[in-house]
Amino acid sequence: MASFNKVILVGNLTRDPQVKYTTGGTAVTEIGLAVNRQWFDKQSNTRKDETTFVDVTLWGRTAEIAGEYLAKGRPVLIEGRLQLDTWDDRESGQKRSKLRVVGENMTMLGSRGDGGGAPGGGGGRSSGGARGNDAGPPSQEPSDFGGGGYDEPSGGGPVDDVPF
Repeated sequence: MASFNKVILVGNLTRDPQVKYTTGGTAVTEIGLAVNRQWFDKQSNTRKDETTFVDVTLWGRTAEIAGEYLAKGRPVLIEGRLQLDTWDDRESGQKRSKLRVVGENMTMLGSRGDGGGAPGGGGGRSSGGARGNDAGPPSQEPSDFGGGGYDEPSGGGPVDDVPF
């Protein structure tokens, strides 16, 4: 039987990323993502909101880019896979488990001023794949992230003819 494990999330960071390094020198960061869902409840005739909090692990250059350019409140798109972590609780001795996302690609959304006012920005640029378990090499070079954001239109006003 075939299997498929792919997750795509768009949400806002719940905290600033803190990059750590393994003993082998690989960067890793844990980020929290708040994913919002809105719908209209016909029975109560009201708009309902639901927020799901998801823990995401980023590896390699993707983790370093997240630590450099992302901040609390910043919108981001994460592509990755689900991973189940299991352990024995030290206090109760019971088996515990937690489902998390291992991010393989990250796309920074919004502009420089969105969210927590993160330095740099990225305006939709995508980081390379995460280095870690079975992820491949990054799809873009780190030099693609130096400028951050797109250039402002030369006319000074908003551009209405977006090509997509």
